[in-house]
Amino acid sequence: MWMEEYWQRLESLPMKINFFVMKKRNLNVAICTLIFLLSCGEKVENNKQIVVKNSMDFERAFETVSVDLSLLELSDAMEDIILKDAQTKQEVVSQQIDFDGDGEMDELLFQPEMPANGEKIFEVHFAKSSKSRDTVSACYSRFVPERTDDYAWENNRVAFRTYGPTAQKMKEDGVKGGTLSSGIDAWLKRVAYPIINKWYRKELETDGSYHKDDGEGLDNFHVGISRGVGGIAKKVDTTYFISKNFTSWKTLATGPIRTSFILAYANWDAAGNIISEEKKISLDYGSNLSKFEISVKGTDTISAGLTLHEKDGKIVVNQELGWVSYWQPHKDSELGTGIVVPENGMIGHDHFVTDRKDESNLFVHLKTKNDKATYYAGFGWKKSGQFKSKEEWDAYLNRYAQSLKNPLVVEFK
Repeated sequence: MWMEEYWQRLESLPMKINFFVMKKRNLNVAICTLIFLLSCGEKVENNKQIVVKNSMDFERAFETVSVDLSLLELSDAMEDIILKDAQTKQEVVSQQIDFDGDGEMDELLFQPEMPANGEKIFEVHFAKSSKSRDTVSACYSRFVPERTDDYAWENNRVAFRTYGPTAQKMKEDGVKGGTLSSGIDAWLKRVAYPIINKWYRKELETDGSYHKDDGEGLDNFHVGISRGVGGIAKKVDTTYFISKNFTSWKTLATGPIRTSFILAYANWDAAGNIISEEKKISLDYGSNLSKFEISVKGTDTISAGLTLHEKDGKIVVNQELGWVSYWQPHKDSELGTGIVVPENGMIGHDHFVTDRKDESNLFVHLKTKNDKATYYAGFGWKKSGQFKSKEEWDAYLNRYAQSLKNPLVVEFK
């Protein structure tokens, strides 16, 4: 009301002043219109806030929080969800993900930086999607047909690959370049940016090779028929049986927070037990460990392994928290590998040593539940600068296991 009276008084003044007033009013109208139009691009749902709580007495970062998208009630499938720290108003990097591969987005992922015993609130905003995907995400994976038929994945800290049916057939037919292995290969990167595409081009299109370190790291991790970093096996009596190469693949997501995909395998025989196997593998930003969600039928136990290579490393087993570590000399550096099993799923371990080539592994035994088993497996390379010693690597695995047992608590406010 007072604003209208203010304008009425100004309009009763002489013409020159009145002309100025009209210009001023038109300017204000234009500004208000612009503000209104800009506000249409993003809207705040004041009644939707995500509260994250850390119950541990240490700071936590690079832990992924997952929120069911149905709880956020998107009104338009083309809308982007934007999260902002309620205190700083800074946008938080997030990613929508199709969890089950049905083509529909299911979850919202983000990684809050949480203080010890602390709480943070995040506002939920919506905006029309205008994002383009012109660059390779830090969390990235793809099928690699140009190098036979690898499947490779990486984040800002580590990279991995495993092998497909063409590589298997080449090996079985005696064709040079074939690979017969369901083990997980480690690519020892020491840069934060993506290297998968670059290294394959280097190997296949130039005189260089990803087996040589030009400053970004290299592939000098031997897998063979070993379990590599987290491949599975079935123990019957004193023998471990394994699958062959994956037969099909499906990429679920690549993004700033997570890449995930599914690998299927042909049924395999473990001393008369026919076993079916499917792996859903995911890797989150900032993590040295990939998550393996194994769907398996034909057995109620399964084992995940770490290759022992020259059998000259040091083993640590923490049965209480559910993790194992293997720290070894590796060429001109040192390398740690590890497996962490959540929810008390680790029912035993086996330091399995044999004279047979590539068959010596450190195994963890897992009890399946509803034909599924979950674990995390990965590595830390000393030359990357991420870990200086065995003690630092073991501390990382211990903290990782503690965080899995005490996940960040998510509530809506």
